[in-house]
Amino acid sequence: MKNVSLKIDDSIFGETEKILSKIKKPRNRYINEAIDYYNKLQKRILIENKLKKESGMVMNDSMSVLKEFEDIDYAN
Repeated sequence: MKNVSLKIDDSIFGETEKILSKIKKPRNRYINEAIDYYNKLQKRILIENKLKKESGMVMNDSMSVLKEFEDIDYAN
């Protein structure tokens, strides 16, 4: 396990302490879970952005192929 020193805004620290007193969870565990959750969220955002970018790159080709299929259907 790694040791990390960080500065937390007073308001965030106070709110965190209130929550911790109610849920009876160690501060270290709470912060670890929060960072884990935020990492997962950020990974999803990165994947979403990558998919949007790649989707935009192939959009014109996809529309062209769709048009070709539509033309085939109407030819019969």
